[in-house]
Amino acid sequence: MSLKNPLVLVVLFFSLNGSSQNRIQIIIPSAEEEAEYIWQTIQDISFFDENNYQLSLPKGSLIESLKNKAKNGTLSDTDRTDLIYFVKDSIYRKADYEKGYTQISVQADLINRMIREISRMHYDWRFKKFDLYQIKLTLYGPGGSYDPEDGSVLIFTTNDGQFKNYQNPANTIIHEIIHIGMEESIMQAYPVPHALKERIVDTFVFLNFATYLPDYQIQNMGETRIDSYLKTKGDLVNLEEHVKSIFQTK
Repeated sequence: MSLKNPLVLVVLFFSLNGSSQNRIQIIIPSAEEEAEYIWQTIQDISFFDENNYQLSLPKGSLIESLKNKAKNGTLSDTDRTDLIYFVKDSIYRKADYEKGYTQISVQADLINRMIREISRMHYDWRFKKFDLYQIKLTLYGPGGSYDPEDGSVLIFTTNDGQFKNYQNPANTIIHEIIHIGMEESIMQAYPVPHALKERIVDTFVFLNFATYLPDYQIQNMGETRIDSYLKTKGDLVNLEEHVKSIFQTK
């Protein structure tokens, strides 16, 4: 998802040693941007249900009605307009994002350090890199998502500054940045199902950044075909060949 016209509290951080430019920009959404993300989440409600995602959505009869319409394929432009008014008039408060914003800013140096390490890596496949990654906050959705076209990451937080799955938001942010890097050259080039995508990304993060992210966990989604190919950090150099081997094996 790509959010337009980012609002307030956009801060640039520099590494503590001052040697490298900052690579992240933290953004609090406007009410309209948040409504657009809720709308996209509702449109994809069947996918999230099928993959057992735990979604956070606003409460109320309007949301339940929109979810049912999404499942039946009957959402309309009027429904979208109703949702925008509902978010603007009833639920949006800029202050609800500020604690999550602060928690990410505390981890900015660590996130930048990992991005710099990724930027120095060389593989036999193309890892897509961006000079600047936008980290966009939301109070809704499944927990994290990414846009490989513009290098943006959307991360769920709560009004008291909590995050899904991890206390440290750097875990989720670097996970989504790795998704961005391999989306075109690996995930779109081969028929990689969702669970295998997550396994590959998780393994990449674990092999590279276990020291920085000691609480990072590889999700158990019942997909382990990549495990025998990725044992060490060096195995990632030939990731494309490993993925190709999975789909050539009968």
